[in-house]
Amino acid sequence: MTRRRGRPLLAGVLLAGVFSCGLTSGSPMIDDVEPGSIGRGKPLEGAKLTVTSKEFTEQLILGTIMGIAFQAAGAEVVDRTGIQGSVGSREAVVGGDADAAYEYTGTAWITYQGNSKPLPDPREQWEAVREADRRNGVAWLEPSELNNTYALAMDQADFKKYGTRTLSEVAALAKSDQAAVTLCVEGEFANRADGLPGLEKAYGMNLAAGKVTQMDTGIVYTQTAEGACTYGEVFTTDGRIKSMNLVVMEDDRRFFPHYNAAPVVNTGTLKEWPAIPEVLDPVSAKLDNEVARTLNAKVDVDGEDPHQVALDWMVDEGFVKEK
Repeated sequence: MTRRRGRPLLAGVLLAGVFSCGLTSGSPMIDDVEPGSIGRGKPLEGAKLTVTSKEFTEQLILGTIMGIAFQAAGAEVVDRTGIQGSVGSREAVVGGDADAAYEYTGTAWITYQGNSKPLPDPREQWEAVREADRRNGVAWLEPSELNNTYALAMDQADFKKYGTRTLSEVAALAKSDQAAVTLCVEGEFANRADGLPGLEKAYGMNLAAGKVTQMDTGIVYTQTAEGACTYGEVFTTDGRIKSMNLVVMEDDRRFFPHYNAAPVVNTGTLKEWPAIPEVLDPVSAKLDNEVARTLNAKVDVDGEDPHQVALDWMVDEGFVKEK
């Protein structure tokens, strides 16, 4: 465990269990922090804000980062991170049961707002999502470069053998040497329009069914790292990419949707506390895929507490100070 205090991991597990039952309880976030480069002048003094997130590692870290930023700016914070599934945390912000969360532009555009075709430019995607959500009582703050989207990756041995760096090169390899390209993927990815079927269409690939093996997410990473398949479906911010030294293929035709993380705030809350953007914007500006992979790996690979990982990063970046 690292040197700084944070919420025990057990508490996060218990909270996740509470949310999966549909309850709305939470616990105070009690990090002993003060302003560093953010929160000076305590612009959120007197605010009582509830932060939420989905249940997976990256979301737990992002939700905690947000809560720590709010605390440094003077707010009292209730921790409702760890809600199971995307819809629960989304509805908490829409309905006012939570004040803010980090959300992904692609998830909002496709899952919440019902669109089928993503926009190829990440800024335009964020702007479209922001505009569409105005009527839902949700305000989108500035996005980060953290883009948790799909990708294909390979181990170092196969990379040295085949040398592909882009998905176009993977498609070319599949045509020139059909035996060379095998895929390990999740069942959902194998059937989603923004997954394998769309990928094959966009890049002109036609893989035989025997070349694609469906398995659970965690197994995809281990099988790819062991070379059991040439390419595995990964999420671009997953810490296992770094820990397993996988090589990620560039989506050179920009097929996959952009899933940039950005704070979403209930519009009523933002109206009452207009300083929220000045607190969160500098933090979001520091978040990118490399940061996410490093932080996620500390939890998923090293076994650290996501709250502690978030606190350490906020202190190390100078955003907050510990008293």
